[in-house]
Amino acid sequence: MAFGTKTAEASDSDPLDKNQYIIKDEPYYRSVEDEVALYEAAYDAKMPVMLKGPTGCGKSRFVEHMAWKLKKPLITVACNEDMTASDLVGRFLLDINGTKWQDGPLTVAARIGAICYLDEIVEARQDTTVVIHPLTDHRRVLPLEKKGEQVTAHPDFQIVISYNPGYQSLMKDLKQSTKQRFAALDFDYPEEDTETEIVVHESGIDATSAKKLVQIAKRSRNLKGHGLDEGMSTRLLIYAAMLIKKGINPEDACKMALVRPLTDDPDMRDTLDAAVATYF
Repeated sequence: MAFGTKTAEASDSDPLDKNQYIIKDEPYYRSVEDEVALYEAAYDAKMPVMLKGPTGCGKSRFVEHMAWKLKKPLITVACNEDMTASDLVGRFLLDINGTKWQDGPLTVAARIGAICYLDEIVEARQDTTVVIHPLTDHRRVLPLEKKGEQVTAHPDFQIVISYNPGYQSLMKDLKQSTKQRFAALDFDYPEEDTETEIVVHESGIDATSAKKLVQIAKRSRNLKGHGLDEGMSTRLLIYAAMLIKKGINPEDACKMALVRPLTDDPDMRDTLDAAVATYF
């Protein structure tokens, strides 16, 4: 449910100006249990945090909300398999005056005391993720080997990582040497009433229609491992609700936002379409 946060690499101004990474307006987040208090305690203890849960359940929005609540800058990195260690820490670049060093988003965050959020960390290569290790123990340092500098993290700096355990495999999982550097919070889709409230708030749809969308999603989540890799996310429910709010026929909105993104299997699509027809 989170939508991108400005990164160090995307900035046209001074990357060390922390004000550009401050979230000024409160991101809506509906707490489910005691995750807010637990995160605040971990932040105060200078502890790195790992968020585990299915796609679209609110992990990224939670980080944005906590950065806003703590009034700390937030730098988000969307991890991918092509990301190198240099993409995180920085590299030398050529310009008309020769070469100059440009900090990567992790280095910027360590210097200015930002929360550095590495989204879907398992998508990155394991030889890339090891660069965060010195920042996640008592040392709290980041060696810039190419530059010959060692950055000591600002007291306010914190690393937060997220991933979806449902997609774990031998090739895409975190090493134990990485996992055991983090405190962890489990996330899941909210209870029906809470999820309905979230869909209503985010889309402006009426509560009756929102509840129907949530019930469709619950049916799809029961099919996880039985033809579906993942059930319908809260994010997709909001997309469907937004289309309905725009006047799109509910069945068409559900097919477009809920069913078609989820699977290409004709039989599974028929099963999900039937679930949609049951409620709309």
